[in-house]
Amino acid sequence: MAQRADTTTDRPRLPSRATGLLYGLGFGGFVDGIVLHQILQWHHMLSSVEGREPTTLAGLEINTVADGFFHLATWVLAFAGTVTALVAWRQGRIAPSWSFHFGLVLAGWGIFDLVEGLIDHQLLGVHHVRDDLGAPLSWDLGFLALGVLLIVGGWLLHRRGVARLAGRAAARER
Repeated sequence: MAQRADTTTDRPRLPSRATGLLYGLGFGGFVDGIVLHQILQWHHMLSSVEGREPTTLAGLEINTVADGFFHLATWVLAFAGTVTALVAWRQGRIAPSWSFHFGLVLAGWGIFDLVEGLIDHQLLGVHHVRDDLGAPLSWDLGFLALGVLLIVGGWLLHRRGVARLAGRAAARER
């Protein structure tokens, strides 16, 4: 009877990229919702939709519910990051370095800003970064630029972490 060759190796597996990206998406949403919606009150989820403006009690109630669902979605993303971290741990993957993980968190945050800015601000027009100003486009473009910077900077930081982890793995094999 032929014996199956063991295909497993002792080489450690890199950490999951999904964990950092999901945390970044979730935390990016939390920063948007907590800082821009609640603390600064620059906009709410539906503040540019006719009849849903938060200038009336009914409009504010609708926006508060919409903001709540938005926060629930960002919480689910952050929780999914926790689940992927536990799955990676159970798979025996090595722990991420700080630059590996936080680079992905920053990139995920940037992806959130870019997607949210393109879809909600530009395509759907349900709100803008600053709904209380006469020219919100400049704020929207700044938000998109911040997203791009977070993605690029985060990815560069992540790549540095990948290189360090690969260097450590190569040193162990010697």
